[in-house]
Amino acid sequence: MRRLEFASLQVRDLEVSKDFYTTKLGFEVSEMSNPYAYVFEFNKGDASFAIRTPMTNIDDKKLGIGVQLWFAIDNAIEDFQTDLIAKGIAIIGTINNTPFGKTVIVKDPDGYTLTFLQPNE
Repeated sequence: MRRLEFASLQVRDLEVSKDFYTTKLGFEVSEMSNPYAYVFEFNKGDASFAIRTPMTNIDDKKLGIGVQLWFAIDNAIEDFQTDLIAKGIAIIGTINNTPFGKTVIVKDPDGYTLTFLQPNE
């Protein structure tokens, strides 16, 4: 069996992206971070992924097309959306009802799409 063990996103400005993920979205920087990448934890380590300096030239490239990361949240999606808006984060569309639960979608500074999910009970 194969499973996804880890994901990383190449970003244009590591510090701008770190600020977005920590200050705006509440991710925590892991001790595994290094000068070229920030590894994040969310919800006391339940999710782990990284943003990193580019491994190839990404100048003039459109990032994020076809990539979407999903994160489950514990609180009500409506409250989460209100908090995102209060922090100045643009929401893509409206709250969606999916077979998995309710979702809200945002984009990060590089155009990567992030879906936050309030799972069905």
